[in-house]
Amino acid sequence: MKSVIGAATANALVAIILSGCGTITQGTTQDIAITSSPIGSRCNLNRDGENIATLYSTPGRVHVDKTKYDMVLTCAKPGYQTASVTLESGYGIGTFGNIILGGAIGWGIDSATGADNKYPSAANVQLVPLQGDAAAQVAARSLCTPEDRELARLSEQNPYAAARMACN
Repeated sequence: MKSVIGAATANALVAIILSGCGTITQGTTQDIAITSSPIGSRCNLNRDGENIATLYSTPGRVHVDKTKYDMVLTCAKPGYQTASVTLESGYGIGTFGNIILGGAIGWGIDSATGADNKYPSAANVQLVPLQGDAAAQVAARSLCTPEDRELARLSEQNPYAAARMACN
């Protein structure tokens, strides 16, 4: 009988310890809502020089892996100066509870998987209009790739297209 009570007690303690585990409760990924002023900007999210995600037109959401490293969100739109903001990696809400309940093992697992980190859930980038000669140069060229131009040409020919792409 004592072994049954001992096993039940041990299972209860393990359940309590694991309930504080950020890997289980908070996950290792998150979504970030991105907006810009003006809307319709193309944004890239970079971490340590590596492109993590691209949002082709704001507003929208990106899905990222959580780590302890900050990310840089850079947005561009023809006729506007390119603008960037830093999204700092902070501690998730359950990190300190996990250290207390899960100890070094729980915290180590969360740290290794990124579950103890969290980025802002939303980011807004303000773009400033270009003035004078710079605005004229941007108007003369486009940020569109040859593939974008071909898709725009095809969307103009498609009478059933819900939206038209615009590329110069």
